[in-house]
Order: sequence, then structure tokens, then C-alpha cells
Amino acid sequence: MILDNLPVMRYAKQNGVKIQWTGFPVGHIAFGSNDGYIINHLKFTVLIHEYEGSGVEIIGTGEEGMGVISEADKNKASGFEIVGFEVQPCSIKYDPEATTKLHMYDNIPSVSCPFELDKSQIIRNQERVSFTYEVEFVKSDIRWPSRWDAYLQMEGDSIHWFSILNSLMTIAIVFVIFLWIVRRDLTRYEELEKEAQPQLSEELSGWKLVVGDVFREPECSKLLCVMVADGVQIVGMAVITIVFAALGFMSPASPRGMLLTGMIILFLLLGIIAGYVGVRMWKTIKGSSEGWKSVSWSVACFFPGIVFVILTALNCLLWGNISTGAIAISTYFLLLALWFCISVPLTLLGGFFGTRAEAIKYPVQTNEIPREIPARKYPSWLLVLGAGILPFGTLFIELFFILSSIWLGRYYYVFGFLLIVLSLLVVVCALVSVALTYIHLRLENWQWWWKSFFASGSVALYVFLYSVNYLVYDLQGLSGPVSAMLYLGYSLLMAVAIMLSTGAIGFLMSFYFLHYLISSVKID
Repeated sequence: MILDNLPVMRYAKQNGVKIQWTGFPVGHIAFGSNDGYIINHLKFTVLIHEYEGSGVEIIGTGEEGMGVISEADKNKASGFEIVGFEVQPCSIKYDPEATTKLHMYDNIPSVSCPFELDKSQIIRNQERVSFTYEVEFVKSDIRWPSRWDAYLQMEGDSIHWFSILNSLMTIAIVFVIFLWIVRRDLTRYEELEKEAQPQLSEELSGWKLVVGDVFREPECSKLLCVMVADGVQIVGMAVITIVFAALGFMSPASPRGMLLTGMIILFLLLGIIAGYVGVRMWKTIKGSSEGWKSVSWSVACFFPGIVFVILTALNCLLWGNISTGAIAISTYFLLLALWFCISVPLTLLGGFFGTRAEAIKYPVQTNEIPREIPARKYPSWLLVLGAGILPFGTLFIELFFILSSIWLGRYYYVFGFLLIVLSLLVVVCALVSVALTYIHLRLENWQWWWKSFFASGSVALYVFLYSVNYLVYDLQGLSGPVSAMLYLGYSLLMAVAIMLSTGAIGFLMSFYFLHYLISSVKID
């Protein structure tokens, strides 16, 4: 519910802490009982600020746009501005006979919200329910430019700073350890090169033994190119959106849906980058651009196809339950038109540019016969899956606030913190993926392509598990299996997007790290 572009605000106390929400529930279930009670009375409080008439210029941001009082009207402009909108929802059991005798505009005294369940309106079949509301206008010292402060006030900013400092310490520790290992290996190789060749061949071990297999074509190389390209597209969309939001271009006073609309437009336009990245990587792996059209089509359809399938399944669920939250058919056709008329052509154009770009040249020749990988006691994928804990540690605090904003009606407006956390997440994903790739090469395991992708991309697994934990412990008011399935469906969609974006970051940094490392070291 909105009044003068201000969402209605509801306050409550929980464990001695004042909590605020936007909106209000339509009912509740009594603690320790299965009885449901409906909210049938709303007590609105409209905060107003009186402004003085002479020389005042009033700017409004209502649903119909911006309005400015003209010069001729300035001298007589005076009145009140709406600077707050609050509600207290109540469940009141009315006398049906008394309410039927009431008429429009009757003067009815204000009512108090009862705390006793026997005075609340229980939900029963064939029972008459009376819906009422009352409005109270209260003068306030809040001025027009400050009326959004109640929605944007950020409590617990120390938690955000703690998350950032924790991430910085994690980056420093991992970077120092990794740098120490690399320097030690390079020093050892330099010492061995000074010795006799027979001794060198006997004592040489580690990644120098597998340099001839490092750039061997991986399994499912086309799928890898597609996933990395879509990940780059998602990263570009996220970075540009958060930068614009942090600069203040996307505020709660902006038209509703502006953030989501901006993200969709950016994703469509960045299809040209995705096509270029996917085809150029394909050309680098294969040595030629043959089959680039198939790669471009796959890039254009992979992630949007996943989104379309999940949204269609959730929408069918809503249609089956006759929900007003279902996406309209016209919106579906509009999204499909945007997909095939903008995203697909731009992706194909980017793929064409990728064929014109020069393929990245490997610093070493690939051996004809692949080297045997030594057997290990534990599978290497356990280390890959465990690596996602570090990026998740950087992300999970902001993830809590974002989930609360989406599902609990709270405003999220700390985009400055989010931009810092995103930057740290990129660094952590790159560092973790590079470190694990180097560890695998030291163990003479040259199959690093997919491992580097999932070393950082495995953070999506922890994000989805955290979303399930949030559903169980923080969304206890979410009623019914349909609501839970909707939540899990959208959480799965978010996890897939995070996997592709973080995986692309980790893979590309690992690729360029190995390219630089092997190019800089003398290989016999």
C-alpha cells in the first residue's frame, strides 16, 4: 500500500528490538494453536509537515510524475506535506448486528487493538467479517527531503564493516601463503637448473612435469565456453547495476521496478560481450573458429533458457493456484521478444567479432600423449567443493540483508557496502581458484579447467544451502508448500547465476595466471 509514493510502514518489537517492515499481514495463526485470525482493521497514521507559503517551491514525486508549483502560485502556496505513512494492523471481533446498522460517514469512535484472542476475528466458514479502517493525521518535524530516512536507516552497520575486514584478512592470509609457495617452487627450480641434467631429471617434480599437458583441450569444452561467457555477462550486469545504484541513480523514490528493468536491459545489451568471450575462448581451445555459430547460439540460450524454464514452472504453479502473482501472458511474450530480438542478435554479433579476434597463443606445445595423473587418496573434487566456503564468507552477511529485503519487505539501500563486498568477492574468487589450480598442478594433475571454474563457482552450493536455512528459521510465517516452492525456485535461480558469474571469474584468472607463469619460466 502506497500513499504519495511512500510505502506504508509497520513497527513491532521483537526481543526488545524495534523492527520495521513495509506492508502488513492479512492474518496470523495464534501461537500454540491452529486457529487463524484475519486482519480486519487498519489504523493508519499519516505524518504531515506544515510548510510556510512565501517563496516556497514544492516538488512532488507521486505516481503521475514530478510536479512543481509555478512562480505565480508561490505567494499563495501553503499547506501540508506528507512525510510519513504508518499502519497498525488489528484483528477485531465486531458484533454483526451492530455493524449492519452503520451508514456511510457515521461518526465512529476509535478502537484499540485487542490482545485477547477471544476478542479477535477468527476465520470460520460462513462467518460474517466486517472490515474497517481509521486515519489519524499527525504533525511532524520531518521535512520533505528527509521523509525517506525512516525507510533507509541502516542499523548494525558495524556488521557490514566486520564482514569487509574479515574478507580483507582472508585475502591477505591466502595471498601470503600462495605467494610463499610459488616463490619456494620457483627458487627450487632455479637451484635444480644449476645442477647436472641427470640429477635434474631425477629430482624434478611438480607442475614443471605437466607443462606439456596444461593447455590440453578439456572435456565438454563447448559447455565450458558457454558457461564462462554467460558468467561474464552476469558479472558485467551486476557490476554496472550496483555502481549506478551506489551513485544514487536508483533510489526508492524512483519508479517501482526500475532496478529490475535496468538489470534486464543491461543483460540484453551485454550479450555482445558474452558472444565475443565465448567464441574467442572456443577459437583458442580448438585453434580455429569453426562452429562459432553453434557456440554463439548456445551462449544466447543457455542461462536465459534456464531462467525461462524455472519461471515457467513457477508460473504454472501460480496459475494452478489461481494466484494474482502469476506473470501475465503478455509479459511472457514481451520477454521472449526481447530475448530473441535483442539478446540473440547481439550475441551472434559478438561471436562474429570473436572470430575476427586473434586466438590466445599458448606458451608451450601440447604433448601428443597425455601424461598419467598420479592416484591420490582423496578425490580432488572434495577440495574444489570446500573452496567455496571462502567466497561464501565474504558474501553471506550481505546475502542476509538482501534476502530480508526481498522476502520480509525491508529496504536495502546500502549499495556502497554491496559494491565493496562485490569487489572483495571478485578478488577472493580469483585468489581461491588460482591457488587451487596451482595446488592441483603441483600434484601433477593437469586437468584444471573445470576445477578452476567450480573452485570459485562452488560458492553457489553454500548460497543455496543458506537460502534453505533462511527459509526454515527466518521465514516461518511463509505458509503452504506453494510459497516454499516459489522461494526455493527463485533461490535456485539466484544460485545458478552466482555459480556462472563466480566460476567465470575464477576460470579466467586461472587461465591468465597459468599463461603468465609458464611464459615467464624457462621450460626445457
